Amino acid sequence: MKKILIANRGEIAVRVMKTAQKMGIKTVAVFSIADRNAPHVKFADEAICIGEAPSSQSYLRGDKIIEVAKECHAEAIHPGYGFLSENAAFAELCEENNIIFIGPRSKAIKIMGSKLAAKDAVKHYSIPMVPGIDKAITDVEKAKIIAKNIGFPILIKASAGGGGKGMRVVEKDSDLESQMNRAISEATSAFGDGSVFIEKYVSSPRHIEIQIMADSHGNILHFFERECSIQRRHQKVVEEAPSSILTPELRTKMGEAAIKVAKSCDYLGAGTVEFLLDADHNFYFLEMNTRLQVEHPVTELISGVDLVELQIKIARGEVLQIKQDDLKINGHALELRVYAEDPLNDFLPSVGHLNVYKPPLGKGIRVDNGFEEGMEIPIYYDPMLSKLITYGQTREEAIQLMIKAVDNYHVEGVKTTLPFGKYVCEHDAFRSGNFDTHFVKNYYSPEALKAETETEAEIAALIAVKQYIEDQKILSLPK
Repeated sequence: MKKILIANRGEIAVRVMKTAQKMGIKTVAVFSIADRNAPHVKFADEAICIGEAPSSQSYLRGDKIIEVAKECHAEAIHPGYGFLSENAAFAELCEENNIIFIGPRSKAIKIMGSKLAAKDAVKHYSIPMVPGIDKAITDVEKAKIIAKNIGFPILIKASAGGGGKGMRVVEKDSDLESQMNRAISEATSAFGDGSVFIEKYVSSPRHIEIQIMADSHGNILHFFERECSIQRRHQKVVEEAPSSILTPELRTKMGEAAIKVAKSCDYLGAGTVEFLLDADHNFYFLEMNTRLQVEHPVTELISGVDLVELQIKIARGEVLQIKQDDLKINGHALELRVYAEDPLNDFLPSVGHLNVYKPPLGKGIRVDNGFEEGMEIPIYYDPMLSKLITYGQTREEAIQLMIKAVDNYHVEGVKTTLPFGKYVCEHDAFRSGNFDTHFVKNYYSPEALKAETETEAEIAALIAVKQYIEDQKILSLPK
């Protein structure tokens, strides 16, 4: 494999290119007109424009990307995450054109792309699942009967989607019809598929996911867990590895369950198996993401492996050289997704010009970055600027380093989630490890963040005044 096309943009495109170049592999960037001056374009060995700014006219144009790959003689395509990464039709298109898709086979993408098909695939492996129905439903009267049997509260979920879209928690029977109609409408709009299913709502859940890697020779490894319970709108913002509450025994059980999920769909490459963990530490299979996750760096730091390098080696047909017993957890890592969003205004996107953009540097700090000072934040794509990752020998050390890194991350021109990340790291519930996916609902408010920010500003001002007075005393001393 001498040349790889990266069918993505931003920080993940740069991240993949760094490993490819380390391996002596040439890289090809594709970009939209809006991204013509983006870092991933400059970083690649070659860069080709594939269309207008909207992703439907550029990064989602699988046919155009295949055409470019053939023109520049790229043997493989790495899809990153998002866009075409979990598109079975695109994986098939690569296969038909003798281009290696650095990801799972299309069959596995199809199975795990449908929550119902995924549940059906894994049910033969004795993997715990949340009580619910195993088929899509649109009939409200049937839904009421099912809900009564399961017991409220229930969760309505879109079969074809993720990211919190088409998802509704229903507390009582009288809300079921309206919430079901909303879920179906949202799922249809987001995924073109309105099928939903019903399951028991697990209260106070933790979101725990297991990183797996499978080669084409029957070897499957798990690389321990990531805790992803700090979320807004059912989307992750702060992730860490390992989880603060898993025992070695529970970690082993969940790792083995994740490997069984991979076996159930004849998996290949990097994948993530997601679980819910209830208040009694019972875990339930949630779904499988058939791609590299946004939060993969925390796993890399605690396990000492380059997951992108393993992806590429597996795509070349190589055998995994690591054994499960070789893998050990070393230290602790945190990741904050730095979004161009305003945490004081319901995390709404904050587009604009990066007047100042200076990420932090230092030991134990990693920034997977996709922007530069002076750039505009496009309105067309996910508003994530970068991923800020810190690593320490202990959880406390990683948390303190994250607080320091946030303070040294200077952004002007747009609002970001940096203050929210600091708020989380300084909160007693997070520091104690006693939190769940309701952290934002239970502990966060714009007023609380604003009050904390104002207090810090007052302290900084007092320190500055005190220092000024001390300096004046020195200056006024007789010579």
